[in-house]
Amino acid sequence: MSRKLIAGNWKMNGGLAANEALVRSMLDGLSGPACGIALCAPAPYLSQLQGLLQGSPIDWGAQDVSAHEQGAFTGEVSAAMLRDFGCRYAIVGHSERRQYHGETDETVAAKAQRALAAGITPIVCVGETLQQREAGETEMVVKRQLAAVIHTVGHCISEIVVAYEPVWAIGTGKTATPEQAQQVHAVLRAQLAAATTNPKRVHILYGGSMNAANAASLLAQADIDGGLIGGASLKAPDFLQIIAACA
Repeated sequence: MSRKLIAGNWKMNGGLAANEALVRSMLDGLSGPACGIALCAPAPYLSQLQGLLQGSPIDWGAQDVSAHEQGAFTGEVSAAMLRDFGCRYAIVGHSERRQYHGETDETVAAKAQRALAAGITPIVCVGETLQQREAGETEMVVKRQLAAVIHTVGHCISEIVVAYEPVWAIGTGKTATPEQAQQVHAVLRAQLAAATTNPKRVHILYGGSMNAANAASLLAQADIDGGLIGGASLKAPDFLQIIAACA
């Protein structure tokens, strides 16, 4: 596995002045980071991130991408548009998109395919609800979600990033224990190993309330290759501490 990846997901937060202050604080605090870093911002701010981050150690990306190439899809943003703004990543299938926008496994797979076709790395989110975990369905759910993407993108599967985000641990302050997270990551790694000869090439990030306090113990697990960071990516000191935990 290459070095770890820490990706921030700002969700629907930010403003021109606040973004600039946050990014400048992050850049000021970085000294030869030992991992890959990305910030995924709301679409209106991608141009700003491109201006602030070009030539820096931080990549940038979008929080969603359309399953369509172009056309009469008001409000949608295509992969080609994201590429115009230098996006390296696009989050697809975040649990909030699945929950509030009714995105199916098939929709998520189509979005991943569109991103790949435009040279953008999709960060494919998978994860179970509390109800599913308590019913013992965790493995079945995450494998089903990832299988849809494997089926759609085929041999390109080694080009994606996977993010395991237990829905019950997002924004709740609850976190899977390092052992619980590693267990699911190992299942996903085995599934990828059956689909590609390069399973180790795929970063599998943990995305359920990783923060400055728990990052080191989560990142120490064998199959946790980084983090998809929500709230902590809006605070420069916290985000920098998570990045430092990769060393």
